[in-house]
Amino acid sequence: MNIIKLNAIDSTNSYIKENAVKNNFESFTVVLAEKQTSGRGQLGTVWESEQGKNLTFSILIKFLDFKITQQFYLSMAVSLAVLVVLKKQFEATFYIKWPNDILADKDKVAGILIENSIVGNFIKNSVIGIGLNVNQTNFSKEIEHVTSLKNISSVEIDKEKLLIDVVNSIEYFVEFIYRKEFLKLKEMYMNTLYKYKIPAMFVDKNNTVFMGKIVNISVEGQLVIELENEKTRKFNLKEIKFASR
Repeated sequence: MNIIKLNAIDSTNSYIKENAVKNNFESFTVVLAEKQTSGRGQLGTVWESEQGKNLTFSILIKFLDFKITQQFYLSMAVSLAVLVVLKKQFEATFYIKWPNDILADKDKVAGILIENSIVGNFIKNSVIGIGLNVNQTNFSKEIEHVTSLKNISSVEIDKEKLLIDVVNSIEYFVEFIYRKEFLKLKEMYMNTLYKYKIPAMFVDKNNTVFMGKIVNISVEGQLVIELENEKTRKFNLKEIKFASR
């Protein structure tokens, strides 16, 4: 396991993308930063992290024949990998909130950002950025529904050991992609998905509130919701959110 440790960097994802080729990074190279000055979440959102308290890192994963149309399986694999480690080590109910946030009960404890390098119809490699709230206990009041592992457990967490556990878990779950066991990955993902098959209130991009339940994830990674009239609608990221948690 090749781990590159940095004190501060704008973004660990950007660092890998800028240096992977010229430095010949091997697959599963990890870049870890104590502080990210421009940490990013999905669709350009900002990831807040107190210096030295959390795990903010990225992993390079290389593929040989991973089709673009299959890319959401990587999101499934990585979110499952993080969730399984946390479930084994901490007393809380953990879920995956579509597409790949990790919740402890109803509060976000980890976020994942995946950026792919594409050649033709295939993904050549992926850079996976992970922000995991570990020992930070106070968060900005502007950010709702967020917690940390220390808040859950009331003890200081060994970040280095947790990092190794998570990376090993990611390697394990990425093997499902290498073996093309996509149906197994999806089954595990759906079984841990927050509010799966449970009626809930949603808000769409037009601020329309409606009742529905999550019944599936499309091949493209869209959220499939069954409405009260039993018809289904598909939603992309940022087109829908829970009305409340």
